[in-house]
Amino acid sequence: MWWWCSSSKGRSNLERFLLGFTPKPPSFSLPLQQGKEEIEYFSLSDLWDCYDELSAYGFGSHVDLNTGETVTQYYVPYLSAIHIYTNKTTIMSRNYNEVVESESSECWSDSESEKFSRSMSNDSSRTWDVVSDDSVYDPDGTILPRDRLGYLDFKYIERDPPYKRVPLTDKINELAEKYPGLMTLRSVDMSPASWMAVAWYPIYHIPTCKNENDLKTGFLTYHTLSSSFQDNVVVGDQEETECCEESVMNKRIPLPPFGLATYKMQGDLWGNTVFDQDRLVYLQSAANSWLKQLNVDHHDFNFFMNSSF
Repeated sequence: MWWWCSSSKGRSNLERFLLGFTPKPPSFSLPLQQGKEEIEYFSLSDLWDCYDELSAYGFGSHVDLNTGETVTQYYVPYLSAIHIYTNKTTIMSRNYNEVVESESSECWSDSESEKFSRSMSNDSSRTWDVVSDDSVYDPDGTILPRDRLGYLDFKYIERDPPYKRVPLTDKINELAEKYPGLMTLRSVDMSPASWMAVAWYPIYHIPTCKNENDLKTGFLTYHTLSSSFQDNVVVGDQEETECCEESVMNKRIPLPPFGLATYKMQGDLWGNTVFDQDRLVYLQSAANSWLKQLNVDHHDFNFFMNSSF
């Protein structure tokens, strides 16, 4: 995670935000096979557990103001988009043959997955190879072969305005009634192209202060869902975290944002160092590149980027 600061006391507003918004679901290991390295994975149900308290009460991030004061800004997470690619359409117990759409959101599963070719075997516990000769890249620049993207097994894109949305865990529970895989899939069951985006909208800050426009900033974070790019397993970390708060952790997999977009960022609270400015540009570019590579029209990203501040 190249953008972390090594000292908690030296973290900027942006660093604290990115660290706090990083879910850390519990890590498990597949049985070792001869000649192969240990493979760590997490389950989607555990990932959603990371957002339970945040969805109910909000997430508070400390923000140092230009006046020298410090406030705690609270945000609520909303599911903005999720794409799940698997190596077979029969991985779930139920067949999905219809496209579910509404004016404000888009949700569908197997019905259009035949547009994507399948190159893996039917062993859903097999990990996904990232060896290639084609043109789609992962967030770190690794090539993802188009013939190994798998089936686009499930897709959801939120289009409702923020005031009509429900918090992330409520939306996941609602979608899981149509697609149980949201509760049963593991990161090793999904291809490297699987991802989600979380929209974080501010609700209030303590103590109250006036004329701080940057406290109205909204964020859109992008996270991979595949085991292929999880190389930062936290082992025995007892440091208190702002997400999935626990005093003691055994083994967890952090899912830091590989992409980011912002809304109503008017001042310099979030980019008050050259390093912060550089990573804001980098993460925004990474999100844009990812969406283009997968040919995704992401409503929230377009809105964030096109809105006048």
